[in-house]
Amino acid sequence: MSILVFGGSGFIGSRFIKCWSENNSEEIVNVDKLSYASDAANLDFIKNNSNYTFYHEDINNKNTIREIIGKHKPNIFINFAAETHVDNSIQSSYEFIKTNVLGVQVLLDLFREFYFKFSANVDFKFIQVSTDEVYGDLSIEEPPFTEGSKYTPKNPYSASKAAGDHLVFSYINTYKLPLIITNCSNNYGPNQHKEKLIPKTIYSAVNNKPIPIYGNGTNIRDWIYVDDHCDALINIINSSFNGTHFNIGSNCELTNIYLVKKICSILSSKLSDNTEYEKLIEFVDDRPGHDYRYAIDNSFILNNLDWKPSISFEEGLSCTIDFYLNKYKQ
Repeated sequence: MSILVFGGSGFIGSRFIKCWSENNSEEIVNVDKLSYASDAANLDFIKNNSNYTFYHEDINNKNTIREIIGKHKPNIFINFAAETHVDNSIQSSYEFIKTNVLGVQVLLDLFREFYFKFSANVDFKFIQVSTDEVYGDLSIEEPPFTEGSKYTPKNPYSASKAAGDHLVFSYINTYKLPLIITNCSNNYGPNQHKEKLIPKTIYSAVNNKPIPIYGNGTNIRDWIYVDDHCDALINIINSSFNGTHFNIGSNCELTNIYLVKKICSILSSKLSDNTEYEKLIEFVDDRPGHDYRYAIDNSFILNNLDWKPSISFEEGLSCTIDFYLNKYKQ
């Protein structure tokens, strides 16, 4: 049997394949349409391995995906394939609905078809990788999101992810399928697209460009190093849990302005160039409908699985900055 990864050439998907391959010898099948935020080079480390197969394909192409499933007969399906950038969803939501809703429906239908045909003697599991943004936002006084929090998405991106999650919930209830949803907080680490806050800040700083921050920079996010997220997913796959969902976070809430200033300080130290990178910070008009605060209560996964975040924010951010310095200074 094998693991089938949808969207494995993107930021989180490629790191998951790296983490998975370091401890598992099973066949890995990666299906990715290689949109602008994906990069085939993220998987150079494994592309020539005999147990790795890549398909350049859109998850909405149902017949082709069915053929891939039939050929490789995976027992683990994990879906990272998604349009993710809120700003892009505000400009145009069509691709978000197509991938994050209709694409999820295609995968669920194919999983259901395959599961009822071959599940008699094999353990199957489907993981839908989602986001904390489906819960909406919080005031500073409100407690973090739990698995029981109401879904109240506030932008087209989070609405599309919430719709995909609801499809998964409905297939659990209707077809009793072994499906799991994971809702994770903001990821950071190597290979993230430079439109995202941390790589954008580093890129702007080393190129002496303005570092844009929405509004007054007081919006709060909970940050988790991408490899900790991937480790949580692997623990969920290896667990006996099914038909539920897990919140994944690291209890690291930071304002955007604090994070950007922290990056500027670390850059000054690492580059030893006495540049005052903070002077490049430029406050810009706020994003329409900008969520104020995200925070994850991760007590369910901490109490039920042998997992907890192992990479401190300081360590993870330092490693991340080193990666992008090497990338952007070449």
